[in-house]
Amino acid sequence: MKELKKKHSVWLSESAWADVEHHYQADNCSTKNEYIEKAIQFYSGYLDTEHAEEYLPRILSDVLEGKLGAFGKRMGHLLFKQAVDQDLMANLFASDINVSLDTLQKLRVRCVKNVKETNGEIDFQDAFRFQKRIEE
Repeated sequence: MKELKKKHSVWLSESAWADVEHHYQADNCSTKNEYIEKAIQFYSGYLDTEHAEEYLPRILSDVLEGKLGAFGKRMGHLLFKQAVDQDLMANLFASDINVSLDTLQKLRVRCVKNVKETNGEIDFQDAFRFQKRIEE
C-alpha cells in the first residue's frame, strides 16, 4: 500500500536545487520530489547508523568486494591459461634442448635475480645478449 503523502514547503539554495534538477533523472526518478525523498532517506540512514562514518565504508566495502571478487576470478582464469601455455612451451623446448641440470639450475638462479631486480620487466634482448655473450 502506498504511503499517504502531504505537501511540505522547503527552502533550498539555488545550487542544491540545481543538483536536484541535474541528478533526478540520472537516478531513474520520475519526479524531483521522488529524488529528494530518496536523498532524505539515504542521508537519514547514514545518520541513524551507530557510527555515521561506518555507513559509506560498509556500502563501499560490499560493492568493492563484489567487483574485486569478479576481477580476482577473471585474473585467476587468465593466470591459469597462461600457466598452461607456459608449461606447454617449457615441455616443447625441454624436449629439444641439450642442457645439463646444473646449467639449468644456474640459469634459474640468474633469472630469479633478474626478475627481482627488474620488478618483473624482463627484456628478451637482454636475455638474448646474455646467451649469445654479446657486449653492448
